[in-house]
Formats: sequence, structure tokens, C-alpha cells
Amino acid sequence: MNKFTSPAVQAMNLIRYIGDQVSESGEPIQFSASGLESIGGSSARFAAHLVEELHESGSIRMAESQKTFAGTTFLDVNLTLKGWAQYEAEKRGTFAGNYGFLAMEFGDAKFEEFVVQVLKPAVQEATGFELVDMRNVSRTGLIDNIMRVQIRDAKFVIVDLTHDNNGAYWEAGYAEGLGKPVIYICEKKKFEAQKTHFDTNHCTTVPWSGEDDDGFHRELTATLRRSLALSS
Repeated sequence: MNKFTSPAVQAMNLIRYIGDQVSESGEPIQFSASGLESIGGSSARFAAHLVEELHESGSIRMAESQKTFAGTTFLDVNLTLKGWAQYEAEKRGTFAGNYGFLAMEFGDAKFEEFVVQVLKPAVQEATGFELVDMRNVSRTGLIDNIMRVQIRDAKFVIVDLTHDNNGAYWEAGYAEGLGKPVIYICEKKKFEAQKTHFDTNHCTTVPWSGEDDDGFHRELTATLRRSLALSS
């Protein structure tokens, strides 16, 4: 299990999974807990306990004669009205997990070193949340859909615009559209010489250089705390 896949996120993964399947077929679905490991579950047994919790909390329903739970076998599973409300809220991006997502271009050794040694530790210290990127995600499926889910479930998104990467801009726009807090960063010399695209150059951008890590740490911390409404 990925460290940032908390029980709350796993429960939301389960609601999303059921909602997606029922929306496609129009019928209650039949599945066992073992099939949930591929969507971020830590184990089949833990997934069964999540099913039980969601059933008892009124988010999912199933035939009384088919429950079982830890021994698995829950057939004809569907969402309740409460569950559908949670499903729709998650689709709109209002669910926030316990991690931040980093949109970036891969392959720049200097920046990747900066990410590991400075950026991720700074975020952890400032917010208590882990900052993850697509390399930290081990989940089967189409990478574009996985990326959307990671952004949709993130508490906040940090976007590096150093390389004018179209993908990073797209991910920023997707996160902004969902109403997620988005923090922009950019290599200092590049930002001072060329700025960024006009759609973002008026947004708060924290420059980094690899030479003044303490200054970056202070400014990023202040920006994150302000964006996430965290007490200082």
C-alpha cells in the first residue's frame, strides 16, 4: 500500500469503484474484497472491513442474505442516496485526501534532486502532508485516468512551471477547475527572464534556485499555510 493511501482515501476509492461500475451497467454489482486491492486497498481483509463500515454508515447497501464481510462474498452491491452524494462530491473534487500532488516534467536531474532533497521535506514539515508525484503511484490502469484521480483526491497541488511543460499546465488547469489549492513554483532565473504563461504569471509563484533553499523553504511554507488556512 502507498503510504498516502489512508483508510479515508481507500473508502472513497471503494465508493468511486462501485459508483463507476453501477453507472456503467445500471445494475448492482457483484464482487469480492480481493478485487479491491488494485484500487489502493492494503489487503482483501481490510477492504472487507471497509465494506462493512460503509454498509453500517449507510453509504452502500446489499441484500441482507449476502453480506458476510471479513469472510467476503457481498453480492448485489449498490450505493445508497448518501453514497451517491459522496460519489458526486468526489467527482467534483470536493473530497480531499491526506497528500499533496506534484505536477512536473521528469528528466531534469537538477530539479529531481531539488524535489527529493528540498521540496518534499519542506512540504512535509510545513503541512504534515506527503507530496507525491506519478512515480509514487503504483496502480493499474490508464495513466491519464490515474493522474486525474490523484489530482482529484489531493489536498492541494504544487505545479512546477520551469520547463513550460504542457502536461504540468494541463494538470494545473484541471486542479484549478476542481477548486483545489494550487501553488506554482518555477526556477528563479527562468522565471525572472521569461516569466510563465500569461494565464499563470499573475498567480503567486515561489521561485527556487537550489542556492537559497532556506529562503525557498520559508516562502513556500508561508504560501502553503495561507493557501490551506493552516495556523502558523
